[in-house]
Amino acid sequence: MELAEADPKGLVRESYRIEGITPGECRSIFMDWALSIPVGRSVADAVRVLIATYAAAEPGHPMSAVLVQALAQPDTPRRRGGRIGRQGLSG
Repeated sequence: MELAEADPKGLVRESYRIEGITPGECRSIFMDWALSIPVGRSVADAVRVLIATYAAAEPGHPMSAVLVQALAQPDTPRRRGGRIGRQGLSG
């Protein structure tokens, strides 16, 4: 995937140029970016291109951390709840 496909609006590129950007702002920009990826394109592949292009050059930037977290596997879901969790919703 080319960089132009991975960051079609340049949102991630611009986030690296914002002085003093916070992790929360980076997460918000990331969500906007993710919504701009065309249907059928791999978000994970696009994130890998962004990491190779931007995060490798600025590993301490908050957006770099957001990009790396985007590729992390979620924790295994655990059962929650007391009685309802044991009996299910049908009671």
